[in-house]
Amino acid sequence: MDELLRRVAAVDPDRVAVVTHDVTRTYGQLADDALRVAAALTARKIRRFAIAEVEAAAVLPLLAGASLVGAEACQYPPDGPDELRALVERFDHDVLVTDRDDLQGIALEVLAVGDLLAGAGSEDGGVELPEVADDAVRPHLVLTTGTTGAPRGVRHDWNRLVRGTARVRPAPEERWLLAFGLHQFAGLQVLLHVAASGAALVAPAPRRPIEGLDAMRALGVTHASATPTYWRFLIAQMRSDGGPVPALRQVTLGGEAIPGPLLGELRTAFPDASVSQVYAASEFGSTGSMRDGRPGLSVDVLERGDEADVDMRIVDGELWIRSRSGMLGYHGEPEIDADGWRATGDRVEIEGDRILFRGRTSEIINVGGVKVHPLPIEERVAAVPGVVMARVFGRPNAMTGAIVALEVVTAPGTDPDTLKAAVKAACADLAPASRPRSIKIVDDIATTGSKILRREP
Repeated sequence: MDELLRRVAAVDPDRVAVVTHDVTRTYGQLADDALRVAAALTARKIRRFAIAEVEAAAVLPLLAGASLVGAEACQYPPDGPDELRALVERFDHDVLVTDRDDLQGIALEVLAVGDLLAGAGSEDGGVELPEVADDAVRPHLVLTTGTTGAPRGVRHDWNRLVRGTARVRPAPEERWLLAFGLHQFAGLQVLLHVAASGAALVAPAPRRPIEGLDAMRALGVTHASATPTYWRFLIAQMRSDGGPVPALRQVTLGGEAIPGPLLGELRTAFPDASVSQVYAASEFGSTGSMRDGRPGLSVDVLERGDEADVDMRIVDGELWIRSRSGMLGYHGEPEIDADGWRATGDRVEIEGDRILFRGRTSEIINVGGVKVHPLPIEERVAAVPGVVMARVFGRPNAMTGAIVALEVVTAPGTDPDTLKAAVKAACADLAPASRPRSIKIVDDIATTGSKILRREP
């Protein structure tokens, strides 16, 4: 990570690397800050630490400095003190770096970001940075979003993470929106692409669609990658406020199964943008992108062969992946076999020349012994006029074990009774177990990491 920053800084140190409404940082400034962080970590003998910050301009030097000296950093999600205290205990972190004033005492040592930036870098500060062999692991810990339970720590190697950037072309004119958090694997993927291309990262906080839309309009965003849930809320906000349409050149979706109609909505909303889909996960990394405007993956991905870095197959309706560029393993568990196959948890079906996603295995609702997948129901409900977003999940029931529950966010001015009747009509031909038995109009949908949370929060 440090090498990517320093490569651009050596050519153009004043090039903008990170921009928000309040802060602009150049590649030269970030590279210098990373060197200070590396020296401070070395002087303090810190080999592992957690980060509780959301500002990208503060987080980037911490990640780059850690990668330079082979220290393992882990950024936490922007949760409250109790949740972060549980993460500290779960992932054995003695050192926490944060500028928040509500997190004192939750780790053995709590440092401010400035504590790692206060000194000079290496030689100037009299600190000799350790030599890290080219083939040595430069660890980084990424937490899963926890959409299906407690988050797990995914152990990565910066060498593997950076390897995929070799194909990225220079593009200093691009401005990428950071819609994901840097604690998410997808956020790291955007960061690595931006640094490898020498582009600028537009990083509003918090990373909600309303702030993202504002940043697109005010800060010249040209490229944006986000979850389907994020894009649907952003389109709804754009239609609601009547403001100008951002001049996007690239729209990317990932992180969740992508409804086919959403691809068409995005092409209509951003007519000058290319629309692509990325299939990736914290565990196995990115498998590539689809740019043909059709939902799902091409069946060609099943024919990559044994020598490919990422290979796929389908086993009993579930997608399996073998990745030589993915994780080393989970925190606290043995390293995995890079040549081994792993279940992704994604239910899929082949239709013609396409692999279509039908939802996560962990999201299946058991209604009296009948397995119900939320995603097809959500897609049907989302097509009802007046529906902005739909969430389907299982609600406990004494008779059947669970029933299908539905929450709907509606467009302004929509009559609730009329909408509920339209939703019932749209679902009338579904199997009885799949019909929503509870329909609730809500102001917001439960999400985590900009992904729909298809279980009781």
